Amino acid sequence: MVDLYTGESRFAEEKFQASTGLLGFLEIFRYGVRPARRPAATCGIAALGCDNSAGEAPAATASAKAFGSWSLGVHETALLGIAGIIVLGIGAQLLAARLRLPSILLLLIVGFIAGPVTGFLRPDELFGDLLFPLVSVSVGLILYEGGLSLKLSDLPKVGGVVRNLVSVGALVTWAVSTVAAHLIFDLDLGLATLLGAVLVVTGPTVIGPMLRHIRPGGSVGQVLMWEGIVIDPIGVVLAVLVFEAIGGAGQHGTTAHLILAVIKTIIFGGGFGLIAAGLLTLLIYRYWIPDFLQSAVSLMFVVAALTGANLLQSEAGLLAVTVMGIALANQKYADIKHIVEFKENLRVLLISSLFILLAARLQPRDLTDIAAGGALFVAVLVLVGRPLIAFISTIRSGMPRNERLFLAWMAPRGIVAAAVSSVFALRLQELGYANAELLVPITFIVIIGTVAIYGLTSPTVAFRLGVADPNPQGILLVGARGWARALASLLHEKGFRVLLVDSNRDNIAAARMAGLPTYSGSILAEYAITEMRLGGIGRLLALTPNDWVNALAVQRFTSVFGRAACYQLPPQNEPKGKQELHKHLQGRWLFAPGMTNVELERRFAAGATLKATPLSDEFDFAAFMLHYGESVVPLFVIAENGRLNVITAGKSAEPQPGQTLISLVHEPQRPPAERS
Repeated sequence: MVDLYTGESRFAEEKFQASTGLLGFLEIFRYGVRPARRPAATCGIAALGCDNSAGEAPAATASAKAFGSWSLGVHETALLGIAGIIVLGIGAQLLAARLRLPSILLLLIVGFIAGPVTGFLRPDELFGDLLFPLVSVSVGLILYEGGLSLKLSDLPKVGGVVRNLVSVGALVTWAVSTVAAHLIFDLDLGLATLLGAVLVVTGPTVIGPMLRHIRPGGSVGQVLMWEGIVIDPIGVVLAVLVFEAIGGAGQHGTTAHLILAVIKTIIFGGGFGLIAAGLLTLLIYRYWIPDFLQSAVSLMFVVAALTGANLLQSEAGLLAVTVMGIALANQKYADIKHIVEFKENLRVLLISSLFILLAARLQPRDLTDIAAGGALFVAVLVLVGRPLIAFISTIRSGMPRNERLFLAWMAPRGIVAAAVSSVFALRLQELGYANAELLVPITFIVIIGTVAIYGLTSPTVAFRLGVADPNPQGILLVGARGWARALASLLHEKGFRVLLVDSNRDNIAAARMAGLPTYSGSILAEYAITEMRLGGIGRLLALTPNDWVNALAVQRFTSVFGRAACYQLPPQNEPKGKQELHKHLQGRWLFAPGMTNVELERRFAAGATLKATPLSDEFDFAAFMLHYGESVVPLFVIAENGRLNVITAGKSAEPQPGQTLISLVHEPQRPPAERS
């Protein structure tokens, strides 16, 4: 084995003997070998939070790292580090999904354990000078993916509130954060102003998953998504301007210099974004890019726009990629849905890796030294700053009071704040700026605090305010054929929210002509969950003629609605044994045994109709069956409290007086004398 600081060859047994008990073993685990001596600080300015005292073992900087009785070369060490980031990041995401917790909380905890606690990850040594360029590109891709989810058609309903949130609201956030940071942490006004600018961003990477879990009704969900994505480049631009003023070129300039920087950011950022979106749209529209290369070419344009704008104006690239995403999402010439699906998957990987990396750069004392002040700072942002912003931004907006209150209780910070604070802290430390090292731990305390508070309480708050229903009664119907549209129309008339999904444009057009809410696209696409408005919807009914599409739709939405609320038509033309073999892949079978799509189509073609029948003591279910005969197929029961119960093939219907039965019936033939 090689001593990391002296270069001397030693045996692992000598190291264990030289170690003293458990502490010695942990030191060997962290550094591979026990250092023969502890030199002066070798962490450097890039390793944020390193203690330069001689009493603490420094980070390993040699080309090899030893573990026990075997050693790793530099390539194996790098491979282990990169693999660890990916495995830990995706593993934390998976565990968070299973526990239904905000994923960022687990990512931060795992990154903190992997970094300063165990010493397994050392991002500055692993990536060196490439760390923050990689962070910058990754953040750009995240913002681009967020821009792809924004539809300008939503703006007439939410545009005024969004405009206020990203303008007046951003200024109020900036001011509140600046004053609080100056008073609580005793930061000078320049550094406090920079921190306030960084904390303007609200974190779409955490708002998106929270909204998918809560599924709020009304317009508040759209408002929060727009705010979270649009505010990010605005916050970054504000931070750049403050940095220019206190530590960059602005220290030699004037107010005119800052105004020029804003103009250049808008021109270069917006220009590069629009040009990149236009070129990519043209190439796809002209079929000049093979289908299998479209996602890769899109990635190329994003990186090119980000880099080009940044070279002409610092941090203008984030505005460029956001504009590019919005422009692509709202053009009508090229189909980009498969690009959106690729970017969604890439976003999960990037967020997981970035939070692990940035959390691994922290040191425990960075957080513990400011823990009390950090708690007070988070309380000011949550209890004073955000409610004030929500109140000001929604004046005369017409937004219902309960939605305004929910808006006041949702402002988590995410990856952009973490990345930007890390970059500027490093630059200010290089310039010798006092207390610059506090930027990162304060920002991370805000991220941890806001994600914990909003992530753990917002579902309850949404339910208490009536913004979201803990037991939503709406139905997502997959398949918009004629009889499915008739069923959706009847449920819609009874006051239940319905959403019809189909990739057949003729079916969607017919549904829209009938006044029904629709979504045109594949139910299996990754982006579908993000794009569909699922507020008030709590069940899935898969009604397509394709049994495997129905089964896959059920699998796709089990994580959204739960397996008990996912239904599909019974499979067609399969032996009973084979049906049972595949039953674990399917949802609950609808209505009655044998009610396949073919059978339902046959019945409707033969004149069957949908009927909603209120039951009473005088005309109960037995009388209903006597009147319409054994050919009746009960479909749903509406309880007296307005709850909708779906009838399944494995459970017979027993509606009671006072309830309403929705069924498929053949009107009984009356005798000729009665018809005359």
